[in-house]
Amino acid sequence: MEREEKALDVALDAMISRTQDLKNSIAGFIVKLETEYETLQWPSVLNSFALLSGQLNTLMKVLRNEKTPPLRNRILLPLFLNPERDEELAKTTENRIQFFNHEVVPDYLRTKPDPEVEATELQINTKANQMSLDAGQKQIASLNKIVNTIETVLKTTREDWESTSSQRSALAQTSSLADTNALIGALSTGKGLRPSLGSPKSQSPLPTAQPRGAKAFSMHPTGKMPSAIKTNIKSAGASHPYGR
Repeated sequence: MEREEKALDVALDAMISRTQDLKNSIAGFIVKLETEYETLQWPSVLNSFALLSGQLNTLMKVLRNEKTPPLRNRILLPLFLNPERDEELAKTTENRIQFFNHEVVPDYLRTKPDPEVEATELQINTKANQMSLDAGQKQIASLNKIVNTIETVLKTTREDWESTSSQRSALAQTSSLADTNALIGALSTGKGLRPSLGSPKSQSPLPTAQPRGAKAFSMHPTGKMPSAIKTNIKSAGASHPYGR
């Protein structure tokens, strides 16, 4: 009896340790998603998932170990129920369970899953027992092949990402962020632009308006009137209408 109790204590300590590691990894991954979502890269996300998967597999190995006693055969009986808040229980469970009353005991101390889940599990176990050994081996080999293919694709993609990132970091920067911002400001708001200091172009004077009815004429290059214009000059006495 003491041997079984010691084996149970060792198994519980191992499960608590593995569960605590898994819990810390999940909490760290959640913090990373909430605080580093702007700079988070896919390789870092895949590394976090790989860590969680490895820790979960380690916990499952502890549960499936031959030295671990079957926990389904154990019965948990609550010895004391308290309707008031239990500070020690809240501290132990990190405020997840604050009351140990008749409402939470059936959920946290039950050893069997929901009836629907139990029926589904029984159906799966029955189907697995009815399958022949050869069919099971073929199905396992097929699933392993699919998993290996996915793993190869992920590794290849990860190597491509790492090589591309290293090549980009090795290239020298050919642009200036300050110049780009200055150019955008100049094009959009005219920021930093100054008017030219040169003299404005001379404009040709506008032609002066002539009085209505006047005849426009141009001077001859030699200073004489054009020959096309004829004059009729008479003496003043002959042309005066009134005699003196």
